[in-house]
Amino acid sequence: MNSKRVAAMKAAMKKHHATSLVLSDPSSIFYLTGHWFSPGERFLALLIPLNKEPLLFLNELFPCPKSPGVTVKSFPDTVNGVALLAEEIDGPCIAVDKEWPAKFLLDLMDRKKEAQFILATPIADAVRRIKDAKEQDQMRVASHLNDQAMCALWGHIDGTQSEEEVTSFLHQTYKKLGTEGPSFTAIVAYGANGSDPHHETDESHVTSGDSIILDIGCKKDSYCSDMTRTVFYREVSPEARKVYEIVQEANRQGILAARVGNRFSDVDRAAREVIERAGYGPYFTHRTGHGIGIDVHEPGDVSQVNDQIIEEGMIFSVEPGIYLPGKFGVRIEDLVLITKDGNEVLNQVPKELTILCADPDPKEEGHS
Repeated sequence: MNSKRVAAMKAAMKKHHATSLVLSDPSSIFYLTGHWFSPGERFLALLIPLNKEPLLFLNELFPCPKSPGVTVKSFPDTVNGVALLAEEIDGPCIAVDKEWPAKFLLDLMDRKKEAQFILATPIADAVRRIKDAKEQDQMRVASHLNDQAMCALWGHIDGTQSEEEVTSFLHQTYKKLGTEGPSFTAIVAYGANGSDPHHETDESHVTSGDSIILDIGCKKDSYCSDMTRTVFYREVSPEARKVYEIVQEANRQGILAARVGNRFSDVDRAAREVIERAGYGPYFTHRTGHGIGIDVHEPGDVSQVNDQIIEEGMIFSVEPGIYLPGKFGVRIEDLVLITKDGNEVLNQVPKELTILCADPDPKEEGHS
């Protein structure tokens, strides 16, 4: 067990008057134990009592490390794990993981009728939002590898590959780089496909003048990266250039607003106002970003409705976009680590307008 992280959980428990914390999310359990457990539909729980040592409840069908770092209560399929958990819970207030299946929660509530049940989100999510020094380094490494993969894609795309073929090359690249694979399903979107922010990559081929949205991420040592760049194939129209420059400025302003003391809504507003002032407000159809770490989407929505204060050690994305139906889309995304005096952008891939396979022309921007 990571004693510092457990201590942080217990401090948060005290703040919310919880006497027991029940976690079932494998990511939160990994965060505290350093081990992954995948129970499927079976019962799994990490109990953190306020005044006792943690206990892990694990079905004996699933492998347990020789040195799990926590006392393990194993049980067979013939034993009700919830009943074992209930026997170990003391105190009047139980904080429960937001992802815990109702079949387990209702059973525990029936066995602990005298207890108050509260959501563990203000405890577990609040602690995980602040990345410690080790996590920050892991995120830097994952992002550096993702940078290398993006540059490899730029060098690989030559106009002959479908979106699916580009994605296949990306997976091969991640393997060569020694990652654990994609952190999410990559988005490769040519031309009009890019007008759908969550386009499902298909067999489409690129044509001259198309935008190419590349939204990619990998995992390294169980930590996620995420980045988006938009490039153009062979040439770029005046309209697409204009839109790109607007999104580029929105990304820049969002990053400038990402600092201690500001609110997540301030970051969203800084990016969104650039796009709205340019007359494209209706075409920026999603939040500006999200938290990231062990999971690719973690709490910390960078949105108009999240007035939470930004704190040192948080990591989240800044990813404004403009999506013109039937034409094209542009999105630029970076991960930012909040520091004492500002932020550190974890992605180093250039954001200048880039044209792939451009005809030689000394006046034209980009790479060929």
